[in-house]
Amino acid sequence: MKMYEATAEAVLIARVPGSFITRREAGLDVELAGIPGDRHYGLLRPADSRQRFYPRGTMVANRRQISIVSVEECARVAAKLGIAELLPEWLGANILLSGYEELTSLPQGARLLFPDGAGLICEGENAPCTDAGQAIAEAEGIPGIKTAFVKAAYRMRGIVCSVEREGMIRQGDPVKIMIEGV
Repeated sequence: MKMYEATAEAVLIARVPGSFITRREAGLDVELAGIPGDRHYGLLRPADSRQRFYPRGTMVANRRQISIVSVEECARVAAKLGIAELLPEWLGANILLSGYEELTSLPQGARLLFPDGAGLICEGENAPCTDAGQAIAEAEGIPGIKTAFVKAAYRMRGIVCSVEREGMIRQGDPVKIMIEGV
């Protein structure tokens, strides 16, 4: 097993119904269903285009409870887009990590452990979408970024996780990243 360390630079939540944008908090309690009050909260979610093998709308396990991006990958995507910075809020992210350069390549099943006991399981890459592109376009006032983001963020959009163990995640927390079988 390999172990790495990172830092939770920010924790964020999307509390406004219908809004993709997240906002920063000092800390967030996570439950087995995710972050209470967040747009991705829930043990179950309706199947969509990501689960092509189930009829659309069929209730399936929610493996997208928490979205994580990295400072390093956000900086690389911003450079590709020609903008000064790419804020995690625009990406609908719940956690902004620093210290793990290739976050998006983290394998499914990797665990992220926080000091209060919270544990997350990586469910895989969070594919770039035009929702995030639209948020960036509106914030920067550059309409063409909406679709350019999808290409620029390929393999650098971060990961989605499910909650394995409840606890508190705080800004500034050290994060242990464990990868089995490596």
